[in-house]
Amino acid sequence: MKEPEVNLELGLQHGLSEEEYNRMVEILGRVPNYTELGIFSVMWSEHCSYKNSIAVLKTLPREGGALLTKAGEENAGAVDIGDGLAVVFKIESHNHPTAVEPYQAAATGIGGILRDVFTMGARPIAALNSLRFGDLKHPRARYLLDGAVRGIGDYGNSFGVPTVGGEIYFDDCYLGNPLVNAMAVGIVKSDGIVSGTAEGAGNPVFIVGSSTGRDGIHGATFASEEISEKSESKRPSVQIGDPFTEKLLLEATLEIIKEDLVIGIQDMGAAGITCSTTEMSDRGGAGMKIDISKVPVREEGMIPYEIMLSESQERMLVVGKKGKEEELKAVFKKWGLPAVQIGEVTDDGMVTVSRNGEVVARVPAYDLVLGGGAPVYERERKRPSYLDEIQKLDIDSFPVPDDLNRTLLKLLSAPSIANKGWIYHQYDHMVRTNTAIFPGGDAAVLRVRKTRKGLAFSTDCNGRYCYINPRRGAMIAVSESARNVVASGAKPVAITNCLNFGNPYKPEMFWCFYEAVMGMGEACRKFDTPVTGGNVSFYNEDQIGGRAVYPTPTIGMMGILEDIDHRMTSHFKDEGDAIILIGKTHNELGASEYIRVIHDLIKGDVPALDLDYEQKNQEAVLELIKSGMVKSCHDLAEGGLAIALAECCIIDHNSQIGCRVDIESDLRPDILLFSESQSRFLISIDPKNNDEVEKRLKELGIDYRFIGHVQGEKLIINDLIDISMTELDDKWYNSITRIMEQQI
Repeated sequence: MKEPEVNLELGLQHGLSEEEYNRMVEILGRVPNYTELGIFSVMWSEHCSYKNSIAVLKTLPREGGALLTKAGEENAGAVDIGDGLAVVFKIESHNHPTAVEPYQAAATGIGGILRDVFTMGARPIAALNSLRFGDLKHPRARYLLDGAVRGIGDYGNSFGVPTVGGEIYFDDCYLGNPLVNAMAVGIVKSDGIVSGTAEGAGNPVFIVGSSTGRDGIHGATFASEEISEKSESKRPSVQIGDPFTEKLLLEATLEIIKEDLVIGIQDMGAAGITCSTTEMSDRGGAGMKIDISKVPVREEGMIPYEIMLSESQERMLVVGKKGKEEELKAVFKKWGLPAVQIGEVTDDGMVTVSRNGEVVARVPAYDLVLGGGAPVYERERKRPSYLDEIQKLDIDSFPVPDDLNRTLLKLLSAPSIANKGWIYHQYDHMVRTNTAIFPGGDAAVLRVRKTRKGLAFSTDCNGRYCYINPRRGAMIAVSESARNVVASGAKPVAITNCLNFGNPYKPEMFWCFYEAVMGMGEACRKFDTPVTGGNVSFYNEDQIGGRAVYPTPTIGMMGILEDIDHRMTSHFKDEGDAIILIGKTHNELGASEYIRVIHDLIKGDVPALDLDYEQKNQEAVLELIKSGMVKSCHDLAEGGLAIALAECCIIDHNSQIGCRVDIESDLRPDILLFSESQSRFLISIDPKNNDEVEKRLKELGIDYRFIGHVQGEKLIINDLIDISMTELDDKWYNSITRIMEQQI
C-alpha cells in the first residue's frame, strides 16, 4: 500500500481540528508522514487524551485515605487495605464497539480491564459490570443484550475470574448506543505494585502476548465520534478476544514481576503500540526506539501505520532489566507465549520507530500524552432548556391507582427492577471460591484470603436522575453505591467511575457533564471516598431518533469489612423478626420508576438529598451491623418501600418468607409505597434486641420506625398491598427470562 500524502484535509479526516493539525506541524517542525499523522490523531482523540474532560476531572478528590496511586497516574487505582495488601481496581467503557459487534466488544472490554489490573502486579479476583440497553420490546435491544452478556460471560468464565456483581437498566435512549462498562478488581502486596513506566537508557523493550493484526485499528478514534450509519462499515474497529491467551499472559506477567525482571509494563489497549510506547516513555521522563519489523504480525502487507495503531488484544509492552533478557523470554516461552525484543529505552524523550533500518516515525512522547502536551479544552456550557419543563410534576394530577397490588406487580416485573438472574446466571461467580455474597443483592462481597477481611463492591447510577438533575443525580449515584456497600456490612473507602455522556461540543451536553462531575466530587468528599481513576466516554449518541443517552456517571464503589463475619445480606431470615425503616419518606415521586412505568412519563425533579443526613444514616446502620444485632439489611432505591419489602421477602429463592407491615402515614398511598426518597434502609432484627437497637438509634439521632414483622407467606402493607409469595416470585424472577427466551 502506498501511503497517502499528508495534508490538512487528511488530518481532518483523522479527527483532528485545523488548530490541532497546525499544532502538530509546529511540534514536529515539518509536515508529518502518514504514520505520524495516525499517531497524533489517535493520541489526541478524546478516548486517549481526555482533552475535553481533564480540566473538569481535576476538580475531583483524587488523593487521601489509603490511596497508593493518584488518579490517572497508572493503569488502575490502588488502595492499601492493611495486612500488607492492596486492592487494584478500575472501570472502563466499551460502548461504541458494542453497538456494532456486541459479543466481541463486551468480551474484549472485560479482557482490557483485566489487563489494566494485572499489569500492575495484581491478580484479578473479581469482575463487575454496569450495562444499559434499550427497551426489550425492541429486537435490536434484545440482540445487543444477548450478545453482550454472552461476551462478558464467555470471556470471564474462560479466563477464570468470577463476575460477582453489577447493575443493568433499560430505556429507549440506549437503544442505538448501549453502554457496557466493565470493572475489574485485583489483589497485590502493597509493596509489589508495578508502574507502567519506561526508564533507564538501554533497558530492553519487549512486545509480549498475541501477534498483531488489523483488528481494532483506529478503535480509539471510533470511540471519539457519534455512532451513525457509517459505524457498521467500521466493524473492523472492534477487536477480537482470546481469554485463554490472556490467562497465560496473566501467569507469565505475574511471574516476571515476582522474579524482578521488569521495570514497567503496560497493556496495549486503545491505540496499541502507539499508546504504550508514548505513555510509558513520558511517565519515566524517557524515550524509546523500536523496530516494528520485529513485531510478530498475523497478516501480510501490514504497513507501519497499521502496526502502530492496531488494537489487537492480549498484548502488552514490557520494559525489562538490561542483562535479564533471556530470563524474561524463558518465562514467556514456558507459558507458550512469544516475547520479542523490539527496542530499548532512550533518554531523549522521543519515540523513534524504524522498520528494516528506516525511520518511519519520530515523535515527542510528552506532546502526545494526557498530562503532557496533549490538547486541553474548556468547552462551552449551557443549561438545557428542557429541564424547565421536565422537572415539574403535579402529583395531584395523577390519580392513585385503583389496584395497588397490580401496580406493585407491574413494577416488580419491569426489566430495570426485575431479577437479573437471566444475565448473571451466565457468569461464573464462584471460581476461585472467594465470593461471600452472590450476585443479586445490594453489593458483592469477597473474602481476602489469609486475613479476616472482606471486600465489598457495587456499581450504581440512575441515568434518568442525571438526565433530569445532573448534579444531584450524580450525588445520588455516589450515595447509593455507598449505601449498597454499607448494607453489605462494609465501610466505603474509594470509587472508580465511568462517565458516559453525549457530544461534549454541544454546550447543553457539556453542562450536564460538568454538573455531574461537580455533584460526584461533592459526594465523594463528604463520604471520604476519593476517586482512584476511571474512564470518560463521550459521543454516546446515535441516529435512532438523533438523541444522546442519558448522562450516566457510573460509580464503582469499594468498601472494606474488617471482619468477613460482619457481612450482611438483604433477605428476611426468621418468622417474628422485627422490621425497622431507617430514614424519612418524603412527599415526592419525581423521576421515579413508578412515574415512568405506571404513568409512562419522565417527569419531576429527582428526590431530595442531604449528604449529612445520608452519611449519618449510613454510619448508624454500619454500627448496628457490626454489633451483630442486624439479621438483614437492604437499601431503598428504585420502586421505593414496596419494592424493597418485596425483594426482602423473595430475593433468596430458597428461603422466602412474607411480612406484615402497618405504617401510619399522611402521605398518599402511592407516595408511601413508591417514593424513592433517599438515605433509607430496611433492617430486620430479633425482637429481643428491640430495646437495645431503639436505644442506639435514639442516641445517634436517627429517624426510624418499627413498621412490622417477618411472617407468613404474603406481603401485606396496611390495607393497600396483599400479595402471595408465589405471585411476587413469578413476576420478579421470570420477567426478563420470558422476554428473552420467547423472543430471541
